[in-house]
Amino acid sequence: MTANNPFTPPLLLRNPHIQSILNSVGPRKIRANRLVQRLNSETLILTAKDGTRLKGEYDRSTSANGGLIVLVHGWEGSSRSAYVVTTANYLLQQGFDVLRLNLRDHGDTQHLNQGIFNSTLTDEVAGAISDFSLKYSYKKIFLSGFSLGANFALRIAADHGERLNLSATVGICPPVDPVNAMIALNRTVFFYEKYFFYRWSNSLKKKLKHFPEYDFAEALDSARSINDMNELFITKYTPFDDIESYFLSYALTGDRLANLSTPTHLIASMDDPIIPIADIDRINRPEQLSIEVQEFGGHCGFIQNLAAHSWVEPRLVEIFNSHL
Repeated sequence: MTANNPFTPPLLLRNPHIQSILNSVGPRKIRANRLVQRLNSETLILTAKDGTRLKGEYDRSTSANGGLIVLVHGWEGSSRSAYVVTTANYLLQQGFDVLRLNLRDHGDTQHLNQGIFNSTLTDEVAGAISDFSLKYSYKKIFLSGFSLGANFALRIAADHGERLNLSATVGICPPVDPVNAMIALNRTVFFYEKYFFYRWSNSLKKKLKHFPEYDFAEALDSARSINDMNELFITKYTPFDDIESYFLSYALTGDRLANLSTPTHLIASMDDPIIPIADIDRINRPEQLSIEVQEFGGHCGFIQNLAAHSWVEPRLVEIFNSHL
């Protein structure tokens, strides 16, 4: 494992919770809200072969270098999450066109598909990227994701990278073993679990409004934690008979990434409060996978200053420029 271009935040920003929180709120969120109003984004509905529809927001750089970067948000985020918008804006300034892609049931898209989101649905995301590629031609296509989106990106690179003609992929703070990530989420500061519980509950309530035939309102109202939600929904609304099998299905451990055929990078931080860094060692690293472990950064933060600019943005440019 390497730590190229080490991230060294000022002492004031070395707390992992400050890093994680500033990734999505505060100055970065304010800046992202302003950027969304200025970006001339084209909203696209992309269709996978199985008919699944995913929403993307497509932006073109004024100094295009021939490369497209597909960005995938984390769990219960969206194409308009602060970290996605500011990263997209930085990439646009560096000459890359950007497609910010929403996972199923994210970004207020609960109405687009009857089926409920789960973390195994990489094929439909790859299908949406393929649909985009049929309509827009690029010499170089790159893929990057954050948190669960990073887990999606790495699995897509392994399973579909050659077919999608990916030039490189970067995953930032992916859950490697979802079982351990859930344990860490329950053990760390309480507000992480409460945040995801609140966001997931609201997403399912929106789903129920569009598809009342699910009729899980009473069960949803009885849930008090993510563990409750897992018990209620995984066995009933995924193909898996138990929670453990579901989590194992999207783990990155062992040889899950063995079929990587294009350059792939994984960036993680030792102080991530949600993703146990020890799980990285359980990946049987193929030749195409480079791993960078930073001492600081929290969960997807890597915040460099009080204005909440992220080290990840220029790092992505460095990586993708090296593959242009």
